[in-house]
Amino acid sequence: MDFGVMGAGIGAGLAAIGAGLGIGRLAASSVESIARQPEAAGDIRGAMILTAAFIEGVALFGEVICLLAVL
Repeated sequence: MDFGVMGAGIGAGLAAIGAGLGIGRLAASSVESIARQPEAAGDIRGAMILTAAFIEGVALFGEVICLLAVL
């Protein structure tokens, strides 16, 4: 087995795990914030969705870079 392919797979997996952990932590903090201040739920939800999109974008970028390193 080619070690470059294996390294790219490990890198892509780490990017996916990092994104999952980041979004999980973001969601937990957002739910806690909404529980403390229900009147600010709309603003908190908007910020959470925007931040989650940024995290997903960075994770996707990392996975693409890992796969391009093989090709």
